[in-house]
Amino acid sequence: MAEHAPRRCCLGWDFSTQQVKVVAVDAELNVFYEESVHFDRDLPEFGTQGGVHVHKDGLTVTSPVLMWVQALDIILEKMKASGFDFSQVLALSGAGQQHGSIYWKAGAQQALTSLSPDLRLHQQLQDCFSISDCPVWMDSSTTAQCRQLEAAVGGAQALSCLTGSRAYEGAISSYYVQRYGFPPGCKVVAFTGDNPASLAGMRLEEGDIAVSLGTSDTLFLWLQEPMPALEGHIFCNPVDSQHYMALLCFKNGSLMREKIRNESVSRSWSDFSKALQSTEMGNGGNLGFYFDVMEITPEIIGRHRFNTENHKVAAFPGDVEVRALIEGQFMAKRIHAEGLGYRVMSKTKILATGGASHNREILQVLADVFDAPVYVIDTANSACVGSAYRAFHGLAGGTDVPFSEVVKLAPNPRLAATPSPGASQVYEALLPQYAKLEQRILSQTRGPPE
Repeated sequence: MAEHAPRRCCLGWDFSTQQVKVVAVDAELNVFYEESVHFDRDLPEFGTQGGVHVHKDGLTVTSPVLMWVQALDIILEKMKASGFDFSQVLALSGAGQQHGSIYWKAGAQQALTSLSPDLRLHQQLQDCFSISDCPVWMDSSTTAQCRQLEAAVGGAQALSCLTGSRAYEGAISSYYVQRYGFPPGCKVVAFTGDNPASLAGMRLEEGDIAVSLGTSDTLFLWLQEPMPALEGHIFCNPVDSQHYMALLCFKNGSLMREKIRNESVSRSWSDFSKALQSTEMGNGGNLGFYFDVMEITPEIIGRHRFNTENHKVAAFPGDVEVRALIEGQFMAKRIHAEGLGYRVMSKTKILATGGASHNREILQVLADVFDAPVYVIDTANSACVGSAYRAFHGLAGGTDVPFSEVVKLAPNPRLAATPSPGASQVYEALLPQYAKLEQRILSQTRGPPE
């Protein structure tokens, strides 16, 4: 890579499940440098698949701690070899996969305060961790401990109210100044989780909602007043200390959409879009729930279809099936978002990303169900970019300066869909009906898919 001209910047890091990434963002908020290390590809000696070790019990999922440290070494050495000018870095921040845990040994602090700039970091930290393979967010081996935690504070809802979630399965070091040439005054803004960093990268504001339509579907919500529940998670807002963010994750996302496409419209996305265009809002009262794997929110498995009289039926015509799937996915998202305290406001906008955000007809249903305009934004590295934005925010004064003021030069999202006339009335009537049917299914069977 060619040498880079001096450019004052902030760095944003993302220590994710499968890789470590970094971006450099200049004072005009342009990303001008990116680098990454993919664990499986670039560090095969650790023997990970998808960045993790899945143990024989199928519940225990861990990652080698030194793999993360070595990946950091590799990226910094790549940057150095490329001619990256570390002396221009004003500040840095980052994100880590939430629920990943590291356990230091007694005496590790002494090693950290006596690092030699002549050696890479992983060479000096080999004996600093009490557990070499640590649990990550995918680990489900601690169910008993989760239940003990819940019981100790008075139950799952009590723990959720206390922490924001029920129980689920520091200026820069002189080492970096001397080894890589960071300026001694480079600020390290507190790192956060990957999802809060993505909220910053997508530049959500009060009342906004971000919808990631990928293998799983994810919602980020900006909340004024949190309402902790047994579903989803509540976090401190990463860009506004007075507010909060909520996260909802749905397993049955794009893979479910692809299955219905294959079964109902001959594997054609074009015909999938035509089916959405040819059917009316509300789908004539036909509602569907599509969970081929056990869903997180709600905990339901199977396909459940109901006609306009709320009678369960075995199948829908192809075009009705398509709309029932998409409407059902978005109604579920709105219902459960409102359960966490989210309310559509007059200034609400929806920021959509992920593979399905390229389908305009899907985005139209999203706009109609939420009664809010939908914008699309390129967020391939949203956690990294959000971390760099947070570094600039920290430099500007943090809580004393609005985050929106700091990132006002960033590229704007593009309007993709606005609510159709009459959409509000249609879905305000359907949402309570959908919620009641969901509760009806929950109270009955959770057997295999029909």
